[in-house]
Amino acid sequence: MTEDARKLSLSVMLIVSRADEAVQWYVDTLGAQVLWDLRGVAGLHLGGAPFFVHEAVPGKSTEPSPSEVGMTTTRIEVFADDAGGLIDRAAAGGATDVQPPTDHEAPWGNHRQGGFTDPFGHRWSVGDRTPLDPFPG
Repeated sequence: MTEDARKLSLSVMLIVSRADEAVQWYVDTLGAQVLWDLRGVAGLHLGGAPFFVHEAVPGKSTEPSPSEVGMTTTRIEVFADDAGGLIDRAAAGGATDVQPPTDHEAPWGNHRQGGFTDPFGHRWSVGDRTPLDPFPG
């Protein structure tokens, strides 16, 4: 591994139309924890996985919120021991397009996955096993 590769990190920033409301929803509904909050931009983590929330900037057409444009092109992937429980909490909190987990065969074994769209237009896929862990064997 090169020196540059060891310094690399990747983050996800969710653009939303109402940042304070989004932060509260992710905390109350998904169980996220706030790392910091500058009112309009916040750092959170869900089970140790960091992500950011940023209020859409009026006039900045390259970064609209999904709810403003009526679609999203990114799917957030979450892996949890209780995928169904996380999906159920999201549904109870107002998520739409809810899909309960179903079994799928994958190269890494049996995989349960479902999902939802949060109230801010972001699509979440929730599964029980990540393909990022080493394959069994």
